[in-house]
Amino acid sequence: MLNRRAFLRLITSITVAGGGIAIYGSLIEPLFRLRVTRYAFTPLTWPKDLRLRLAIVADLHACDPWMTAERVTEIVDLTNSQGADCALLVGDYVATHKFQRQEPASAWSRALARLDAPLGVHAVLGNHDWWADEASMRRGEGLPDVGKAMQDAGLAVYQNDAVRLVKDGKAFWIVGLGDQIAFVPVRGWRHPRLGSTI
Repeated sequence: MLNRRAFLRLITSITVAGGGIAIYGSLIEPLFRLRVTRYAFTPLTWPKDLRLRLAIVADLHACDPWMTAERVTEIVDLTNSQGADCALLVGDYVATHKFQRQEPASAWSRALARLDAPLGVHAVLGNHDWWADEASMRRGEGLPDVGKAMQDAGLAVYQNDAVRLVKDGKAFWIVGLGDQIAFVPVRGWRHPRLGSTI
């Protein structure tokens, strides 16, 4: 038989547990659940009979404990399951915030190298990828350590480069521009070189 004190402890425990589950389900779980968002659009000059499916992965900010190489592997598996023609990686692979511990670039870049698409995997770097390598920022050219690790894993990394691809006998271009704000802390604003790239 429960006395009043035991009954109150039981009710308090149930309330705390219920509140914890509600907070986890509404605030924490949505942050970590993988979601696919689909967009459909047709640029004005795009050939009407050319359908192209792109998988775009952005802003991984790899760090421990939130975005480990294992988590990147989950993202890669989900991305591969979408059956895209081409995979685009659009930068900010590392976290540069002081309270986060970076995941080794070799680990998460190997996971990204498992992406599989008939027209290839194409990557550009983001500002955080440069900010993680101060020596490269001071040089202002070449690739930062993040870009080198990605290339070492077999990924194509573009910086003011373009590649011509063909699907169903129709050609199109993918252009990878350099990050616009990467060098603001040391060299000021730089514009991507679109004119010399295409």
